[in-house]
Amino acid sequence: MPYTPHVEHHFTGGLVVRDTVIGLSDGLTVPFALAAGITGAVDSTALVVTAGLAEIAAGSIAMGLGGFMAGQSDVEHYVSERDREQQEIEQKPEVEAMEVMELLESHGLTPEESAPVVEALRKRPEAWRDFMLRFELGLEKPDPRRAVTSALVIAGAYIAGGLVPLGPYMLSASARGALPWSIAVTGTALVVFGWIKGRLTGAPPARSALQTLLVGGLAAGAAFLIARAIS
Repeated sequence: MPYTPHVEHHFTGGLVVRDTVIGLSDGLTVPFALAAGITGAVDSTALVVTAGLAEIAAGSIAMGLGGFMAGQSDVEHYVSERDREQQEIEQKPEVEAMEVMELLESHGLTPEESAPVVEALRKRPEAWRDFMLRFELGLEKPDPRRAVTSALVIAGAYIAGGLVPLGPYMLSASARGALPWSIAVTGTALVVFGWIKGRLTGAPPARSALQTLLVGGLAAGAAFLIARAIS
């Protein structure tokens, strides 16, 4: 009988989706709330668009830098823990060996089954160190390029999301006339975005779409009411 290779299909773009969600969700809601708040005070599309573009520029830079710093922190934390684990293996090998035994036994292996694994790891210090990082500390080696990628994805998603609610203002002569269109376009974008996110992550698309709309709507509504109250 011919051998048919088993292919497992797993979603591997979790970090990119996470960054996209962060950028798009804020990009869709914050500029919309700003535009709606200004519309309640002044019926000027020029003012709304100018303020909206300035906010998108500032917001995308700030959030991009935040993503970069978070990515850098992950790398620095991993390196620090790796060096500490390496030092413990060199200075306290017996203690570390007992920790490996306990980890293996916590996964159902007997002491007799665990002993050969421990001895094999002791002959491979780097593999031993990586084993402890993964199974004792739950740390995966981060991609050193991840910080830059995260910054670009978050900033780009923020810009793309922010232009959606501003679109109607760019095409209308009246800010108050553009507001209902901005609400409709932004709401539709939130639903579509939530649906796609659900499909990518394996969550029920309809539930994901509804959650995204509710969260985005609540955030935008709260910001709108605050802006109106202040103005």
